[in-house]
Amino acid sequence: MTGEHRIVVLGAGYSGLSAARQVAKAKGARITVVDARAEFVDRVRLHQALAGQQVPRADLRKMLAGKGIEFVQARIERIDSAGRRVELAGGQALGYDTLVYALGSAGDRSAVPGATEFAHSVAVPEDIRAVSELSGRIAVVGGGATGIEVASELAESRPDLLVSLVSADEPGGWLSPKAHNHIRATLDRLGVRVRTDAKVAAVTADGLELVDGDRIPAETVLWTTGFGVPQVAARSGLAVDARGRILVDDELRSSSHPDIYAVGDAAVIAGSDGHELRMACATAIPAGQYAATAIAARLRGKEPAARKYRYVFQCISLGRHDGVIQFVHADDSPARTVLTGRTAAWFKEQIVRMVGKVALD
Repeated sequence: MTGEHRIVVLGAGYSGLSAARQVAKAKGARITVVDARAEFVDRVRLHQALAGQQVPRADLRKMLAGKGIEFVQARIERIDSAGRRVELAGGQALGYDTLVYALGSAGDRSAVPGATEFAHSVAVPEDIRAVSELSGRIAVVGGGATGIEVASELAESRPDLLVSLVSADEPGGWLSPKAHNHIRATLDRLGVRVRTDAKVAAVTADGLELVDGDRIPAETVLWTTGFGVPQVAARSGLAVDARGRILVDDELRSSSHPDIYAVGDAAVIAGSDGHELRMACATAIPAGQYAATAIAARLRGKEPAARKYRYVFQCISLGRHDGVIQFVHADDSPARTVLTGRTAAWFKEQIVRMVGKVALD
């Protein structure tokens, strides 16, 4: 190899930052990270920010400069794969030899009438800033981990609010009975009104309309179900799935463009059993690190080691003083061991701090 090998990382979330930091250790590589945001905020703390708590923030330019990594704040328009260039808003472009696509995901409210106009996502920092002062009745739609954490955090830190959790399924129903039962008991203790077997037909200016004809009045609707990804890969001609996520091989390279690696929520990543890995920082960070080690191996003229991955636990906070840690088998199915209460809250906080450290330090 002659000259510096240009590695451009698109996206400064968990997967992009972990990839950039890891591959920066490779000799003869020049790393550039591109993101529309100049600030990093832990995504796993957004429910805390929504509740009015102060959460850590990092200046990406300053932080990456300390690692010898260049940062460019810009919106990505298109990838010119033939010319190996990333076209940015404003007419600028960056050349690359290897590209890491880590543009992540955002909330998607398009599936239900009125949700785009009258509901708020809580998936990215801009969503939190878009929520005006919360008051009165709050309807949280979605019984997944995000919905549970949002409803619990608001109910605990804002007892002046009347919080409802609306879901087609039982909150935490995919976990073990002990974990699921603790989540339900804690929501009850916090005063969250849980409505299950509920499918939202429409969102209006004053709440929710359900398929069965019932209405749930709310001053604010928070939408935590569904996701979308940037369509940069799709409009750039890369092989993608129906949502626009990049299809990758076992080394996390684009199935159509092997000089492009894809990691995080914007990629379809399969586990050892062939099933798609879940969207989480527990997937994004190891994927970013693996892509970086694969790139570094190829720069040395070697074949990368096979990708191995297993899950260990799932963490759900239930406010600042309670939580659930569900230990899982390698395939992410629930195991018998479960931590609850203050022990679980402490455990979750340590994990969140470690996640931030891995991404930023």
